[in-house]
Amino acid sequence: MSTRAGYAPFTVPVAGGDLAGGVWHPDAEGMPILAVHGITASHRAWLLTADRLPHRRLIAPDLRGRGRSSGLPGPFGLVQHADDLARVLDALSLDRVVVAGHSMGAFVAVRFAERHPDRVERLVLIDGGLPLPPPEGVAPEDVPAVVLGPAIERLRMRFASPEEYEAFWRRHPAIGPWWNPAIADYVAYDLVGDAPELRSSADAEAVSVNALELDGSAGYAEALASLLLPIDLVRAPRGLLDGPSLYDPAVVAEWHERLPGMRIHEADDVNHYTILMTDAGLRQVLPVLDPKETPR
Repeated sequence: MSTRAGYAPFTVPVAGGDLAGGVWHPDAEGMPILAVHGITASHRAWLLTADRLPHRRLIAPDLRGRGRSSGLPGPFGLVQHADDLARVLDALSLDRVVVAGHSMGAFVAVRFAERHPDRVERLVLIDGGLPLPPPEGVAPEDVPAVVLGPAIERLRMRFASPEEYEAFWRRHPAIGPWWNPAIADYVAYDLVGDAPELRSSADAEAVSVNALELDGSAGYAEALASLLLPIDLVRAPRGLLDGPSLYDPAVVAEWHERLPGMRIHEADDVNHYTILMTDAGLRQVLPVLDPKETPR
């Protein structure tokens, strides 16, 4: 991708070790974007976004327990992730940023805004951030598998080769049909270990901890409702398996009543992944991330 010349990896000291990530376009002017990935993802989920915003500095960490931060110990909760983000901004000498979060990353963004409101210009929540009611009749320990499907199934799997891992992702109903170089990069970065025992870098314990936090418990719903800064929510019409949306319109409407200043953007003809990892999705997200950006 064309961003490689304008990309630099980083590590930042945090509790328990070093948090990894990357910065795209480090010399770009204007308000930087702090981009927070989803529950089993990594900072490479933002590659295409960075490629399409060459005039904006984009900082994206690998959250604790994911990517090259997978070796960090717990706690893995949303609050810990939020405080890790503050350490990233400190290390990069950044006082204030636009904070964008996709999926679980949107929940982290909300916790960050709650704990560090003076550092947030505005929030952009991409198909995430609103509490998700747990599936009815599902035991707590089964919630991650039911909600995330193949994304969490792979954490228990081992792969003989990079090609086998790519084939697994190509079969994913919400990703395979839209395969592109950015998705291939994301998948390749996630693979760690040695053949024939290759595996995802995401830590299953960290993922399970965060999956149980998405229902708005532990004061999360109250934190979201208390935010006074500008918030944009971009909702995908299809979900994690390219089926029903992650968010029923009634849930969005309920939260819009509680946060009347939140701007709702209904994306068209994308799912939970393609809203961020394809040009069809980014044409609808970029004007929200950067209001000067016009759809291409």
